[in-house]
Amino acid sequence: MTDQERFPEGFLWGAATASFQIEGATTADGRGPSIWDTFADLPGTVLGGDTGEPADDHYNRYPEDIGLMRELNLGAYRFSIAWPRVLPQGSGAVNQAGIDFYDRLVDALLEAGLQPWATLYHWDLPQTLQESGGWTDRDTAEHFRDYSAVVAEALGDRVENWMTLNEPWCASFLGHYHGVHAPGHRDSVEALTAAHHLLLGHGLATQAIRATGHPSRVGMAHNQAVIRPHGASAADARAARRADGVRNRIFTDPVLKGVYPADVKADLAEVTDFSFIKDGDLETIHQPLDFLGVNYYTPEWVAGSAKGLDPATVSGEGSAWLGADPEEVHVSQGLPVTHMGWEIDPTGLFDVLQRLAGESGGIDLYVTENGCAFEDSVADDGGVHDPDRIDYYESHLRAALEAVRAGIPLRGYFAWSLLDNFEWAWGYSRRFGLIHVDYETQKRVVKDSGKWYAQLAQTSRFPNR
Repeated sequence: MTDQERFPEGFLWGAATASFQIEGATTADGRGPSIWDTFADLPGTVLGGDTGEPADDHYNRYPEDIGLMRELNLGAYRFSIAWPRVLPQGSGAVNQAGIDFYDRLVDALLEAGLQPWATLYHWDLPQTLQESGGWTDRDTAEHFRDYSAVVAEALGDRVENWMTLNEPWCASFLGHYHGVHAPGHRDSVEALTAAHHLLLGHGLATQAIRATGHPSRVGMAHNQAVIRPHGASAADARAARRADGVRNRIFTDPVLKGVYPADVKADLAEVTDFSFIKDGDLETIHQPLDFLGVNYYTPEWVAGSAKGLDPATVSGEGSAWLGADPEEVHVSQGLPVTHMGWEIDPTGLFDVLQRLAGESGGIDLYVTENGCAFEDSVADDGGVHDPDRIDYYESHLRAALEAVRAGIPLRGYFAWSLLDNFEWAWGYSRRFGLIHVDYETQKRVVKDSGKWYAQLAQTSRFPNR
């Protein structure tokens, strides 16, 4: 194998999780309820009636899980901090037991030789704040700043790398427009208001982290979508522009450029007057980033109309995306899919990295999530044999290596996910992990894909197969 097939010296290998998806212990040691606790308790919101309890019981089993991280030869672990563990009411009194858990976790990671990469918000908003309006209430952004300051002051002497938000599009649009994530609302103005306040919270939190004086690198984990027109028509091109606006640029332009895209504001003029944007907000949002996290799973193809298309390939008629014309649709391409139904196309990862490298001015990029769900089970020999997942990882990591060779400043990769876990509205029915979890016994088994990834992380070369 030539050096052309080797990742560069210092390339960071990691895996990622999120607090609500793995921790369990939802009422332990003073943790308050989150919007996902409330949402999961509502009938019909989560497949199978699953909740965040006990998830992977990581709250109690984190030493075992860190041992597995070492077995996978990881250099870093991306985790999220549960806001309601630290501030059960969202603001006010700090729950020291919550801080103590993350203290123990960070110390154990460092002792094991792993860099801790912390995400401050991975969707588990304290329920008390939701009752005051949640992210549609401007005060929530200020509460997020204060929470971020508490955590950064407590952990910043050991945690250098911080992500303020994970996927603000999901938190705002899936939670407030499509209604499939907590808090389960379906209101376009709410979605746009929440999106702005999330970005404002990002800017305020970035300032708060840096104000602690601890050495820090601050970024955001953004699920930039690759939006492609289905065909060559002007209508398809227009649909792609509009979809890209509300899926990508409404988030990246304020953060990276300090503006909202003019065409997006024009497209949405009949939806909102954007009066939730106050003087000085964009300056606050537009904080210099030290890095940008990129979460990628699948591209999207869109068309201006379903006319002439195979109905079996079309989805989203009437509500394909916020602000879409009624006739605009998503169109599947007939590619292989994961258990989520997401089409597999690794070229999208190269495209998104190339685009964000240009738009971010050349700051460091990290793939902070990339992975796939397949229907795994423990075989008679005790192993979990998942060749489709290995294929997915290899094809996407080859696209990542192509990006590195093209001069894109990609510095590391975090597989999603370390463990099978609670997959939001899909409950425990979808398995993304490098490690299989038996939810009845909490037994962990490293999958074949985990063993493959461990070899890659050890040598930075693709293992022979």
